[in-house]
Amino acid sequence: MKPALLVIDIQKSFLDINPTAKSSIEDAIWLVNAAIELFRKKDLPVVCIQHMNEAHELVPGKDGFEIPDGLAIQDSDLRIHKTYGNSFNKTPLEQELRKQGVDTVIVTGFSAEYCVLATYHGARDLDLMPIMLKGSLASGNLEHIKFVEGICEIMTFGVLSKMLE
Repeated sequence: MKPALLVIDIQKSFLDINPTAKSSIEDAIWLVNAAIELFRKKDLPVVCIQHMNEAHELVPGKDGFEIPDGLAIQDSDLRIHKTYGNSFNKTPLEQELRKQGVDTVIVTGFSAEYCVLATYHGARDLDLMPIMLKGSLASGNLEHIKFVEGICEIMTFGVLSKMLE
């Protein structure tokens, strides 16, 4: 098994959706950062996926498109810009992962019930094994996180750490 970490749509603009979204994203960032650190130590791919939408000024160069301060994404991490919920749809994500021999994706990010869940199912459709990292999902509605974690394969950070030893 060779996993990659997908960090989906943790962008400044989404902090402004509502107070729950802001708090949820901020709470998820610490665990996402711990996962990023773990993946870097093991020399495994970290992928920063950012949603683009010109009508909402979610485009490179605009502040809302950028990642929040404190998220440990580096310039050397693979960056994927997407326009659909599923991060694999009309992007080079699958090809980039396949080039690196990835067969499993650890899924994190915002919004649990939309882009994160769509990407999870997109990975499965491509015969990649998707696993949600419990506690690393964010949403404007906390019940949606519970729902998504309830219907998907999930893994705790402790189990992920043990698995990557």
